[in-house]
Amino acid sequence: MKSKKFWVLFGLFILPLVFYILLLTGTNNFAKLPVLTEKVSDIGHLTTEDNSQLTLKGKISILCFLGVDLEKSQTNALTLNEKIYKRFHQFRDFQFIVVLPYGMEEQAQELKNKIAFATDMSKWKFVFGSAEDINFVFEGLKTNYSLNSISYSPYAFIIDKDMHLRGRKNDEDATNGILYGYSAETVAPIHKKMVDDVKVLMAEYRLALKKNRREI
Repeated sequence: MKSKKFWVLFGLFILPLVFYILLLTGTNNFAKLPVLTEKVSDIGHLTTEDNSQLTLKGKISILCFLGVDLEKSQTNALTLNEKIYKRFHQFRDFQFIVVLPYGMEEQAQELKNKIAFATDMSKWKFVFGSAEDINFVFEGLKTNYSLNSISYSPYAFIIDKDMHLRGRKNDEDATNGILYGYSAETVAPIHKKMVDDVKVLMAEYRLALKKNRREI
């Protein structure tokens, strides 16, 4: 009988206390998403659809380069929309940026129309530039990837509010363990890796916000 009472008390009081201590410990040792490149190139020199000024500063940005063959690369956009954008677009400082060469404005609008059927497009941003302009932005990421001849890359990139490129330093599938970007040509890297990494970055900002509120 005493043994039974002990386990009841243990379940009611001790376990919750242990869980709370572990939670506090986990918060204090919260793993941040590694910074891979500090201060990437901004996008203010690229042309927007409405001639507004766009910046990476102060936003969590998903950045991708879809090239001139949108008929083929639209699959990347659709995958990212379903797995990333729809999940995180309600975060206030979130934006999704597609970089395209000049001359792709009509095709970009067609792609928007396809996606807008079931998506709030308010944080989808299309920007346009010359091959040199686009290469300048891409090279500023300082990755081991390269753009092809039509300004296309299969990778999507996570940029934080301080314009730092975030990713992984111990990825088992990446060269030297460093994962700069997430291939959107297949669903698996987006679903299994990028979703988790954006979650980590979002949690990082939420914890920082809570800490600042406590200190006020």
